[in-house]
Amino acid sequence: MTADATADGLSLLSAEAVRSRAHRMLEIGLSDQLQHFQVDLDRLDEAVDLVLATTRKAYPTFNVPFHSRWRHFVVGGIDRWAALADAKNWRDRKERARAEFDLAMISVLLDAGAGPSWRYRDPLTGASIGRSEGLALASLDMFARGVFSAKADEPLRVDAARLERLTVADLQTGFQIADDNPLVGLEGRISLLRRLGQVASASPQIFARHDTARPGGLFDHLAGAADAGAIAASTILSELLRQLGPIWPSRITLGGISLGDCWRHPALKTEDATSELVPLHKLSQWLSYSLIEPIQRAGLQVTDIDGLTGLAEYRNGGLFVDAGVLVLRDRVDAQREHDVASLLVVEWRALTVALLDRLADLLRQRVGLDAVSLPLAKILEGGTWAAGRALAFARRPDGSPPVKVSSDGTVF
Repeated sequence: MTADATADGLSLLSAEAVRSRAHRMLEIGLSDQLQHFQVDLDRLDEAVDLVLATTRKAYPTFNVPFHSRWRHFVVGGIDRWAALADAKNWRDRKERARAEFDLAMISVLLDAGAGPSWRYRDPLTGASIGRSEGLALASLDMFARGVFSAKADEPLRVDAARLERLTVADLQTGFQIADDNPLVGLEGRISLLRRLGQVASASPQIFARHDTARPGGLFDHLAGAADAGAIAASTILSELLRQLGPIWPSRITLGGISLGDCWRHPALKTEDATSELVPLHKLSQWLSYSLIEPIQRAGLQVTDIDGLTGLAEYRNGGLFVDAGVLVLRDRVDAQREHDVASLLVVEWRALTVALLDRLADLLRQRVGLDAVSLPLAKILEGGTWAAGRALAFARRPDGSPPVKVSSDGTVF
């Protein structure tokens, strides 16, 4: 292991690396040199039309919130987390921020695709809720009941020691899993949470500055890294990737650095050890977006929100396939299931990130707003994710994505 290799590995733990390599993949696609996809930019305007119409329907005044996990805690017009948090007498804003970090980290890590058949029956309304919204509500209910807490008198927290002892039965109960209500990737999710507990316990200097070890201790670490009360969104991601790298399943490592959601593609050549590597960091970026609001509520400023990229997941990616911007060379591939490490999926996800930037530029031109007033975080929410879902249901009765990906519960 050399210092150069370690530096190369660390260079891929950034939003800048995700963006630059995604745009290189798009350039290759525009030269018609990708193995699995062709790119038709003439259809991008149609995708912009759909995203704009979807955004205006949901947010007529264009007062769009950030794309984050907090949106999924609003059920039937009621913000379930705000109701819990506002009823608690917090010692200070930092205590609330730690709890919100705890909740966001657990909920996002549990947010990989649930599969088409799983549903969560809301105990309050009796509604049956699937997919990401159902996963969010289930995780929030578990959090509120103190399932992740090691302190009986403090349910609204996540303790590393409790995560390390988490069982499959805990999640089966919390997510109402049964033979007729299966959840995709259960083992992957439980392993991810246990490893989060192990990492937090092993790094008290990061996760236990003002309390016992807990994921929410990362708030204090980030606050300490703030410059004059401000922290860049890209710094949030880089710190997440560095501190939480060991929680991800054993995939690609470089110079002793675990690269997480990073994959190989032979078209992405470089002159160093990072050749053919394509970082995407979907869940980590989703978590980064979700940590912005707790940081802001604690009184810190988050800058350069557009430093993060769009999310390489199946709703955003599905938007471009269903709108005809991305075309499978072999139409039979739409019927097959593909491994997340396959070249087809790596191409699809990287192209999605680059096309989201292109779409965002066009959409801002249409509405006369700049990247500060309409950052990508709002376009995703308004936005591309909802438009991708709507188009999926219009094309397929079950709303499934146009490309089938086998998931282990740790990527999508």
